[in-house]
Amino acid sequence: MRLRRRILRIILFLLAVPVILCGALYGFHKISLWAESRKYPPVGKMVEVNGHQMHVYGEGDGNGNETLVFLSGSGTAAPALDFKALYSRLSDQYHIVVVERAGYGFSEAADIPRDIDTVLEETRSALTLSGENGPYILFPHSLSGIEALYWGQKYPDEVKAIIGLDAAVPTLYLSWGKQLLEDTADHMKLLSFFYRSGLVRLQPEIYNTDPAMTMDVLSDEEKAMYRAVVMRSFMTGSMADEARSCYDNAVNVDSLGKPVKIPVYYFISDGSQVAPGWRDTVTDYLSSFENAHYMFLDCGHYVHDEMPDVIAGESINFMKSLTK
Repeated sequence: MRLRRRILRIILFLLAVPVILCGALYGFHKISLWAESRKYPPVGKMVEVNGHQMHVYGEGDGNGNETLVFLSGSGTAAPALDFKALYSRLSDQYHIVVVERAGYGFSEAADIPRDIDTVLEETRSALTLSGENGPYILFPHSLSGIEALYWGQKYPDEVKAIIGLDAAVPTLYLSWGKQLLEDTADHMKLLSFFYRSGLVRLQPEIYNTDPAMTMDVLSDEEKAMYRAVVMRSFMTGSMADEARSCYDNAVNVDSLGKPVKIPVYYFISDGSQVAPGWRDTVTDYLSSFENAHYMFLDCGHYVHDEMPDVIAGESINFMKSLTK
């Protein structure tokens, strides 16, 4: 009898230890988030859109040129810092703006559908409320490529050009199918628990290997801010909801046809981090645009972090050609 009790106590102890450790880690994580939010406040403007706070970062006076709007890809936790390698090479001549969608960067997550209309209207409202005015030249990365195309379809007077940073086109997501994208969303939900629980603090390589962190663009202070933002805004519920809505959004954008009159320049990676046939998928989609340019880059998906000098130089020449 005593032996059974002793064994039971040992089992209970062994079960209690991981629970206690997880609870302690969660408590440490919440306290750290509180401290980090005070040490690293938003670097741009916070505006209320659709009942939640959105972050809009801007720099550069523009010299009378169009405003450049940067839109991040899926899961990019800190867009305002991630895009720095590129926009810092443009902001001496142009006014640049980074809009962080719900659940990204300093923006609050929101329990609101992530259909393409909602996402676009939130982006437009955030720009207006932060004092920005179009027409804009859009710089979408990855997933936000379909938002940029939809913007050009619905409000062509607001979009002077689109410069795609390995930007997606609707036919990519249509080829993947709805089930794959919903499975991706489910996977992101699981990862969300991993991050919200504080376990992410035991895996620093998750953010230390991000292109923005390895390309020697950010200062030590900015790297510390990047880590802090990742702790609060990586794999949020809003990001998972975007992935779940991706197929339907692509159907919506594809059904409206292509905004063929909008000038475009797409910088296309080698595709190894995206999908087989990536380059053909993008160039086939662009083939019917009246003023379309593209450049193949031998690099990964975060082209703006890996080859910012090339992209900045080509973009400036392209944008200047639009005014001739």
